[in-house]
Amino acid sequence: MFRRLYDWTLALAESRHSTLALAGIAFAESSFFPLPPDLILLPMSLAKPQKAWFYAAVCTIASVAGGVLGYVIGAALYDTLGHYIIQLYGYGSRIDALRAFYAHWGWAFILVKGLTPIPFKLVTIVSGLLGYNLPLFVLLALITRGARFFLLAAAMNHFGDQMRVWLDKHFAWFVIILFAIIVFGFWAAAHLV
Repeated sequence: MFRRLYDWTLALAESRHSTLALAGIAFAESSFFPLPPDLILLPMSLAKPQKAWFYAAVCTIASVAGGVLGYVIGAALYDTLGHYIIQLYGYGSRIDALRAFYAHWGWAFILVKGLTPIPFKLVTIVSGLLGYNLPLFVLLALITRGARFFLLAAAMNHFGDQMRVWLDKHFAWFVIILFAIIVFGFWAAAHLV
């Protein structure tokens, strides 16, 4: 099963729709989709290392655009979806403290959480929910998401050959580790933030 997924992602990199698929996943992940674009970004960058920087730029722009949608979800749907999300992650009783924290440290929260396994959609929705400054949010999202994706591109350019050999042999472990990071990110968002 994992081998077919790996072969599919490598074939996707050769497809004329690869950039669109990558952008769609990066966009959706920042607002509602549970899987990060890294799952496709890494194999695509390995298949075409000369395009790793381009793929990182596509991920960054699409992720920030999806982050704006997440922001709108938080800002416009507080009474319905926003309240539900706050309750789901255990922030209901801490909303006033979270609002005060965001007033002073929102910039740090956005920058740090954009690099961690905590799902970025939580950052985007909470930023909108708490009415964080939208232009500043977009700037911080560009910085943190750009850093994440361009660091991956740099790693692929520097360690690409070794990574490809490792992924060819151990793609199942890569997927398992990535899913464990995603689960940990959701757990951390609910219990540590």
